[in-house]
Amino acid sequence: MDKLTFPEQQAFRVGFLLIDGFALMSYSAAVEVLRAANLLAGRTLYNIRHIPGTGARAVSSSGAIIEATGHLGEDFDFDLVLVVAGGDPARFRDTNVFHWLRQLSQRNIRLGGVSGGPVILASAGLMVGRRMTVHWEHIAALAEVSPAMIIERSLYVIDRDRITCAGGTAPLDMMHAILTEHHGPAFARQVSDWFMHTEVRPSGGPQRAGLVERYGITHPAVILAIEMMENHMADPLGLGQLAVLTGRSSRQLNRLFRNNLRQSTMAFYRHMRLDMAHKLLMQSTLTIMEILLATGFSTAAHFSRSFRNKYQIAPSSLRFRRSYLLNTSS
Repeated sequence: MDKLTFPEQQAFRVGFLLIDGFALMSYSAAVEVLRAANLLAGRTLYNIRHIPGTGARAVSSSGAIIEATGHLGEDFDFDLVLVVAGGDPARFRDTNVFHWLRQLSQRNIRLGGVSGGPVILASAGLMVGRRMTVHWEHIAALAEVSPAMIIERSLYVIDRDRITCAGGTAPLDMMHAILTEHHGPAFARQVSDWFMHTEVRPSGGPQRAGLVERYGITHPAVILAIEMMENHMADPLGLGQLAVLTGRSSRQLNRLFRNNLRQSTMAFYRHMRLDMAHKLLMQSTLTIMEILLATGFSTAAHFSRSFRNKYQIAPSSLRFRRSYLLNTSS
């Protein structure tokens, strides 16, 4: 396989915070993608550090030992720290871990959780107002940690500065999305092919119908653009960014969307974000301000106007109607 060449730039710095009893498959599915990316690129695209939750090494649920290459509390300029956990993460109460994760958040370092890791992020108070997912085994425990969590039964969810993943083999799909954003779809596909992971799944995963079934589309550029949109609800990409990620010009991408979905690229994107806002208004306890931020609207006026144009009702009126129906049915 030919290696792609990349301009010299600082490696993306990823820390794996491994909590004893972590799921080895989930960890491997994430870290091996980064190792393969470095191998195929012929240089270090990703600087990887392993940080045990306690001590000098972490032990997986199957007894595999990962030696530390970093330590809890270190002052290192990470770009992303992923918490990997298993077992019963809702009972995890290590204040040192929670404190360090909060410090990382205050330094605007992107945080993520894999398998049971999202539960630990939630327990540290770092998932408020963020969409998230977790391994199905931990959904009930997560609801107990905070009933207000916006839990989606997805393979992975990217919401601004938070990344959560259900674990198992889902990190392969999550890391494919990250590689696509960092180095483009061609290189991401090379890495997926390296693992014979030829059927990359979108973030919504098997809990929802695939993009082909939902929208009746088969064009790979349109499918990839919609996947990127789903991963950027709260921080919407521009048309030019979507075009670059799909390897098309802005004009070509717009033409593909009009031919396949009968609307422009950005009109489709706006409707997708409004559909998510409608879902959150009906199913969550988030405030309207939190919802407009979670769906990428910059002002309340813009959000309210766009929402009313699509649904013929103001967000506040829909929320009031939901409250009335809940009260009358109880």
